[in-house]
Amino acid sequence: MAKVVRAAGSRHRQAVIAQTPTTQSSTAAVRSPEDILWGWAVGTTLLLLILRLVAIRLSPLQLYADEAQYWLWSRQLDFGYFTKPPLIAWVIRLTTLGGDAEALVRLSSPILHAAAGLFLFRAARRLYDARTALFALLVYALMPAVQLGSFVVSTDTPLVACLAAALWAYVALQTAEGRGKLLAAAALGLALGLGFLAKYAAVYSVLGVALHLALSRSGRRAWTPAAAAIAIAVFAVVIAPNVIWNMTHGMVAVGHLAREAAWGERRGGLLRAADFLGGQFGVFGPLPFAVLLGGGIWLAARRKLEARDGLLLAWVTPPLVIVLVQAFIAGAKANWAAAAFAPGAILVAAWMLRWARPRWLIAGLALQAVVAFAGLVGVTSPGIVDRIGLGSALKGVRGGREVTEMIIGRARLESFAGPMSAIAIDNRELFGTAAYYGRDYFGKDGPPLKAWLPGPVPRYQGELATPLTAANGQRVLAVSKDGVYVGAMRAQFRTAGPTDIGDVWLGGKHTTKVNMFVGEGFRPPAAR
Repeated sequence: MAKVVRAAGSRHRQAVIAQTPTTQSSTAAVRSPEDILWGWAVGTTLLLLILRLVAIRLSPLQLYADEAQYWLWSRQLDFGYFTKPPLIAWVIRLTTLGGDAEALVRLSSPILHAAAGLFLFRAARRLYDARTALFALLVYALMPAVQLGSFVVSTDTPLVACLAAALWAYVALQTAEGRGKLLAAAALGLALGLGFLAKYAAVYSVLGVALHLALSRSGRRAWTPAAAAIAIAVFAVVIAPNVIWNMTHGMVAVGHLAREAAWGERRGGLLRAADFLGGQFGVFGPLPFAVLLGGGIWLAARRKLEARDGLLLAWVTPPLVIVLVQAFIAGAKANWAAAAFAPGAILVAAWMLRWARPRWLIAGLALQAVVAFAGLVGVTSPGIVDRIGLGSALKGVRGGREVTEMIIGRARLESFAGPMSAIAIDNRELFGTAAYYGRDYFGKDGPPLKAWLPGPVPRYQGELATPLTAANGQRVLAVSKDGVYVGAMRAQFRTAGPTDIGDVWLGGKHTTKVNMFVGEGFRPPAAR
């Protein structure tokens, strides 16, 4: 029988309960509300992770061109590639140790998004509270861009995961003391460095740190010289291999970024800027981006910010504003502002809970949950997408296997007339998908796959690493996607046979065509 001893004090009361050994061992610890909400966060994340892994496993959809290209990079690990830093290739190599199936190529995506959501929760809980953190995690996890990014493997996914970890470390650094501050600084440098190795857009978060330091006195006070030195040193060490790779490869990645920005082509304007902003409603979700945009403008007009809101706005502003300017100058893609996902999700949750009734936030999340569920149904049962007339949306993840089989069939047929020295393709997308779906044929049972260059400067990794040359161009099956360069290709062979055209259905009214001919005696144009 428990014996209770009570001691009364002026301000508080303490109870000591003496129990027998048998009852003492069975007493359960009381969980705090924050622990309960953390449990909900972990449980929700695991549920979404399982659903997305199942969808990836069951989906019959093929790899799209960029996924196939990243897989090809993963076969030859390096510290850099023509258009991107190396982390995406390293991750794919890790997930495909047990095989090269589409599901294994994509395996990291839902896992990394799950990790990003949990880092985001921890950052939001430090800044606000566990309730805000849980809603922030849900805003993030149900973003249309995150739903899509959990199914395909892209550089945005490891980027966002690394930047969410960096945000958590930066928030922790604001209140850490002693050794904890040094550890937070090291974690920040590591996360930002890995983000840089995922995608160069990580520089937006570096700018976010700089902006916060410039505008916040408390932000500057959080740093010590030792913490700053550790963060910078770790960041520099992590990115050094890729920087060296670029320097030893003619800064090809920098040149690619300049071409992609296309500032000299004047393709932008107000309509392109408006198109980018409109795209963010589809990326974040209609309600979340409306709250983020409207709240940011309203607070900027009032010039009154809470310190925690200011920290997050400093991280959100660079990607959205810089890419908006890019859109005005020369156009931009909606996903180029992916660095704003994690801090933006926290701001949306915090502002909705502060300014509106929670049921509005719940209603917005419910709408996005319905869209997310429809997406899972679509990727696992694409026939439904075709029946409702939206099959064109899947054209990028269809046809790669069939086109590759067509190319291999033609190569095998032509091999009866003589050995083939190479199969040359003139298109980056087709080159990547052919390399993936023909991985058991090219360079093994059949001739190697080569990239034909339409000009003197390589445009992608295949043209840089495996170009068609006179040395491997004795007898070639030349393949031109949609016949774009078929005339130019034929002109570079001493003799060229008749051209055959094949096509494959991609969904809706879309097909892809390939022009194929056998060329002998490849003669590349003289360098200018």
